[in-house]
Amino acid sequence: MVGTETYTVTGPDGDSDEVDLPEGLVDMLAEQGENPSEVISDVVLQAFAQQAHAIAHHSEGQPPQDVLDINEKAEELFEERFGQSLSDAMGHSH
Repeated sequence: MVGTETYTVTGPDGDSDEVDLPEGLVDMLAEQGENPSEVISDVVLQAFAQQAHAIAHHSEGQPPQDVLDINEKAEELFEERFGQSLSDAMGHSH
């Protein structure tokens, strides 16, 4: 049976939450030399950028400007971190 390992996420206001993941999962996703916190951060940014993209580009109607601005910033941060656009990573353009 696989155990779990706990990671803690701390927000800018000092609030925090913990998430339990199966032992070895973070290592499965890591590139050589990448530490576990970097892997967790990569997955968090990927997930948030994909969610922002979906809300901005695949929802009914025209999204408000703040949603578009947030999505644009998420896509910029994604590209800075991963060296490619979110659209390219997802295999499509908006």
